Amino acid sequence: MIKGFRQIASLTAISRVFGFARDVAYSHFFGASPLMDAWTIAFKIPNLARRLFGEGAASASFIPIYSEELHKNPEKAKQLVNTVVTVLFVILAAMVLIGQGIIWGYYKFFSSTNDTRLVLTLSSIMLPYMLFVCMVAILAGILNVHRHFAAPAAAPIVLNICIITSILITGWVFNIKAREQVFFVAVAVLIAGLAQIAIQVRPLRSAGVSIRPGWQIHSDAFKKIIILMGPMILGLTVTQINTLADDLIAWWLSSSADKGLSFILLGRDIQYPLERGSVSHLYFAQRLYQLPLGIFGISLATAIFPVMSSYAARKDFSGLAEKVSHGLRSAIFIAIPATIGLAAVARPLISVAFEHGKFGQIRDDTGMVAWTLLFYTLGLFGYFVQQILTRAFYAMQDSKTPMKSALIAVFANIVLNLTLIWFLGTGGLALSTALCSYVQVVILVVVLGRSLRKRGADTLIFDGFTRTLLKTVAATVCMSVVIIIALLISQSWPNIFKLLLIVPSAAVSYLLAAKFLRIEMLSVLFSGKRSNNETTNGSIDD
Repeated sequence: MIKGFRQIASLTAISRVFGFARDVAYSHFFGASPLMDAWTIAFKIPNLARRLFGEGAASASFIPIYSEELHKNPEKAKQLVNTVVTVLFVILAAMVLIGQGIIWGYYKFFSSTNDTRLVLTLSSIMLPYMLFVCMVAILAGILNVHRHFAAPAAAPIVLNICIITSILITGWVFNIKAREQVFFVAVAVLIAGLAQIAIQVRPLRSAGVSIRPGWQIHSDAFKKIIILMGPMILGLTVTQINTLADDLIAWWLSSSADKGLSFILLGRDIQYPLERGSVSHLYFAQRLYQLPLGIFGISLATAIFPVMSSYAARKDFSGLAEKVSHGLRSAIFIAIPATIGLAAVARPLISVAFEHGKFGQIRDDTGMVAWTLLFYTLGLFGYFVQQILTRAFYAMQDSKTPMKSALIAVFANIVLNLTLIWFLGTGGLALSTALCSYVQVVILVVVLGRSLRKRGADTLIFDGFTRTLLKTVAATVCMSVVIIIALLISQSWPNIFKLLLIVPSAAVSYLLAAKFLRIEMLSVLFSGKRSNNETTNGSIDD
């Protein structure tokens, strides 16, 4: 598991560097503008499909069943792979065609503003990417079961390179205006999807997997996957659904030249709480808080999931509980310092990364993104733990519990969004998402603990958690003191030099404090030290 985590985290870190460069390109050429708002909304649909399938339902429902079939009957496992890939392709192709029809109909009969038409046009161009990226996701799930993590983790790098290249060539080489440039970038997304599929082929052959058309839809294994997948679509992606809700509510409640400054409700003239560009502020803030979540949180959950599935397949629920405990302690070890660190460097980081080109020309975009990011970071630990706990349920082939908790969280998020937006603006939307992550975590923790005890687990999922929490808080306090000193020293420095002082000194001080306090997760995550359980079951955990 540790090897897989470190491999995924390393490649994800590289992907995030390219993703950061992509966002810098967005800010430079599009700015925090109505155009960037439209791009963000349009890309949310295929990107949400990536979240649902790439880090969600298809692979999460497939991995435990495929692991079980490989253990019992490798030949049937091959048939299962072919069937799942074929059925998923057919369903997604149909969804793309239906989606194109819906977009065309809305554009033809209901679209009333230029911004809406732009969103619909971009959505239509990029909708087929949903098919490509979901195929990548299921292929990645197959490779993960075979303990190959490199190609799946590298796929997002391909997407980022294609987008960056298209933006730079159209913007700098051909000097195309942003309003037309965005359409070339949308086409680049489709090219990236095909390339992402291509890089999975060779590793699949090396793993002995050869994809062929199949339609064994009446097999018990396939039926189990379908039964699990539906609830998983909501259960595993609640954070992404909530951030989509943030964006859509920000879009609807933003003033614009076409809509005016206010709207009529029950005979009253009500001023919009936001203005165009607010979706962009949410996007850039989301990208920054998702940096540690993507590198560490999702990487850890992705690496630990096949291991948990193996324990569940053998009915070793004590081992499963130990893995959940390991994941929770790893999450707290990373999330707490990441929260403090992001909050401390938010403004200089945003200024250095995005404050150029069209970004910040009209208003204080840096301050607005920093304000939004502050509230998103409050939920970092919740976002981390969501990924681990939901996968623990899926390892036990229980997808209903995460779905129920997600429904509660999504409903609460919408209510809080429509309330807090009037007081905190985009910060209220971010705070709502953060709070609702903890709502789901509390529900999942209580139910998972009871479920594991009923199944005979003699290990508690919070074993060692309090000790790790106290030591992590102590190490974070030490780091915070160093950050405060660095901020005072660099008070009058340019932002780039502030970051060059604060970020390395904060990271080094935290790691040194963790080493001094002998926090177990430091050695496990960064030096590959194994727990006793991992040593005993090395063939499974590696």
